[in-house]
Amino acid sequence: MTQTATPAAPRREAHMESQEPTVQFLAELAEQSARLETATPEEIITWAHERYGTGLTMATAFGPEGCVILSMLALIAPDTYIFNLDTGYQFQQTLDLRERIAEKYSIKVDMVQPELTVIEYEAKHGGPLYKTNPTQCCFDRKIKLLQQGVKGRTAWMSGIRRDQSADRAQAAIVGWDKKFKMVKISPLANWTKQDVWKRVMSESVPYNPLHDQGYPSVGCWPCTRALQAGETDDRSGRWSGTDKTECGLHTTQESDGSGI
Repeated sequence: MTQTATPAAPRREAHMESQEPTVQFLAELAEQSARLETATPEEIITWAHERYGTGLTMATAFGPEGCVILSMLALIAPDTYIFNLDTGYQFQQTLDLRERIAEKYSIKVDMVQPELTVIEYEAKHGGPLYKTNPTQCCFDRKIKLLQQGVKGRTAWMSGIRRDQSADRAQAAIVGWDKKFKMVKISPLANWTKQDVWKRVMSESVPYNPLHDQGYPSVGCWPCTRALQAGETDDRSGRWSGTDKTECGLHTTQESDGSGI
């Protein structure tokens, strides 16, 4: 994208978090999003950092998209507050990746944890809730954690891509997050899976070794499996055997979350 004078972005300050956005504010966000459609992810991140400063944060599950964004943040805005939703059910490979990212990029990812440990949580519900009510489990151990992680911030970044699912196909580069009542920025929204892996390979970005073992999408270990023969949807291995395809962080229905 050719650099030109950047229009002032709509302001959303921390003290306005409890207020609903105005029509004008939403229109300004849409204008910024349209302007950034042809921008590179680095340009989008630079814009977000310049506009929101310390009000900008990022949530990452250490997917390849998130790791690519982390590699960019290391150069553009290394002081950005970054956090992971440490549900207690993450694969060890995912936790190890955090250390590899820190070693290569000197970036610290905070591990935001639920109030109850896995043992306490399962005791409270008479066993693993992911078996009987995975949506509630995701709400308690993901959505509530995101609410905790973004507290006091005005904008958050995610690594979602439009080609990942029907819900994510509607993602704006910059938009209003109804669930979390803040600005949401998706620098890789118009990238493809091929774009992401090309960057990973060309720049030796650390990634989860489970991706080499048939896991294109990695979440909590009880609800994630490798793809089986004939499956082509990258998210077929998530919540297998149910009609659930999203944890609720990136869905468009406000009741389910906003859409990591």
